[in-house]
Amino acid sequence: MATPSVVPGTVHLVDLQNLLTVKHAKGHLADVVLVPAPSNDPDDPLNWSKRRKALSTVSMCVYITMTGLACSAVYSILVPISHDTGLTINDLNAGTGYQYLAFGWGCLIWQPAAQTFGKRPIYLISLLMTMAVTVSVPYVRTPGSWMALKILQGFVGAPIESLGEISISDVYFSHQRGSYMAIYALTLYTAGFLASVFAGFINDGLGWRWVQYRCAIWVAMGFVFCFFFMEETNYHRHSILNDEAQLASAATHANPDSETQIHQSKSPGLDEIHHTEQVHSDSQYQRKSYLAKMKMFEKRRPLKHFWFGVMRPLKLMTFPVIAYCGFNYGASLIWYNILNATASLILSGAPYNFPASMVGLTYLSPIIGVFIGSFISGKLGDILILRLARRNKGIWESEHRMWLYLILALVVPFSLILWGVGAAHGIHWFGLVFAMAVTGVSVSIGAQLALSYCIDTYKDLGADAIVSVVCIRNTMSFAIGYGVTPWVVNMGYQNAFLVAAFAGLAQVLTFLIFMKWGPRLRAASAERYRKEVERAMKIGYSH
Repeated sequence: MATPSVVPGTVHLVDLQNLLTVKHAKGHLADVVLVPAPSNDPDDPLNWSKRRKALSTVSMCVYITMTGLACSAVYSILVPISHDTGLTINDLNAGTGYQYLAFGWGCLIWQPAAQTFGKRPIYLISLLMTMAVTVSVPYVRTPGSWMALKILQGFVGAPIESLGEISISDVYFSHQRGSYMAIYALTLYTAGFLASVFAGFINDGLGWRWVQYRCAIWVAMGFVFCFFFMEETNYHRHSILNDEAQLASAATHANPDSETQIHQSKSPGLDEIHHTEQVHSDSQYQRKSYLAKMKMFEKRRPLKHFWFGVMRPLKLMTFPVIAYCGFNYGASLIWYNILNATASLILSGAPYNFPASMVGLTYLSPIIGVFIGSFISGKLGDILILRLARRNKGIWESEHRMWLYLILALVVPFSLILWGVGAAHGIHWFGLVFAMAVTGVSVSIGAQLALSYCIDTYKDLGADAIVSVVCIRNTMSFAIGYGVTPWVVNMGYQNAFLVAAFAGLAQVLTFLIFMKWGPRLRAASAERYRKEVERAMKIGYSH
């Protein structure tokens, strides 16, 4: 049993003196400890081959892309929809706000369902239901029907908000997750921005209703791909908290003279780049066939796990780190929502007078920004935490990655001022497009840092902690979606975005509080964290 002294989020990640009798990576990262420790089962997702892991990640990205396209395809065509249906821009933006609220709170149902019945069936069911709702959107006629369909679309698409992050943590080790979490964030936001590009051109050629029909076709294609290639990543493993306790014990009692023992302990280490499935051959494990991998509801857990998973995220919101991650993630998304809510309004009006296709085309700019931001928070973030861990005698603190918030302290206020004040003064359209790119950078970095801090700190709370974060985040998105139009109209672009810029700067700088006091807050929550993990293990509920 783990000892109460283990601080969540503090891990002996780098074995500087080659003393720890635990599994290590190979190659140029041979001093990196594998966290969580993989089992000997070749079908343990941590032991999958490079190809098998890549296919799992691609399948997750296909799901996110197709669902994201369907849910985000209206942003660049709000004005044409308003003209055709008689709905006001405020009605349309309010519906989007309700959609984001359903995105977040729908996770309270989908996430425990994924833990109980499997992630693969939930992904597939979500795709089918998203396709059905998307086909229905063109028949909207009243504000009530618009609100109802957007709420339903948010609910059926809610797995896009939480399952992806947990699928990544199922398959990759802690020192790899930054890069793959960046891929998740990149896919999520690129899908949203690409939807606006496609929607503008489809609207100009075929009308806004065909935007929805095309999205439904793409979702159907995504369903077929995921049905044949997506594999279940749920795997019952022992508590990661126990791994951290063993690491702490190994670091304390390591004997530098036991070279033979240390060498033998490293030999099973898995290469992070050239993974093979040549893991321990153990008679108790039998490799799955392709048909076995494609089974639906393979290992259904007791129904009590579902109800446990529904209630647990509400309790976890009281952990300071989890609440802070939800706040920061929500604040990052707010700037994305403000951009979406005002892009069609600003660029379709004077002095720009862009048609819907050109409004959509401007969304290529934030896509470039998302790529840049994902590289910074992903690849550079992984390099940063390893470097800081080596400087910290091999110990990695989950706050280490948060130094990247210094970049956001510059780009968040800059992008908001350039967008809002620039629009108020009618600057050249390239200035607005550049502001959109910088917004893409800030959104992708902010989203990934919040998610990584949460998962890195409370690994054993995994999926449920992410649901807590997403519920907080999307409640904030709902609030801004509901009020952004009257806020901007009443204050004017210049005043509204000056307020937003300084609010954004204040929000980003809150990371300094957690850089200083985050370790103390984590230490204070250690006993409560341990009891929560033990309670879940007692009923057999694990990630």
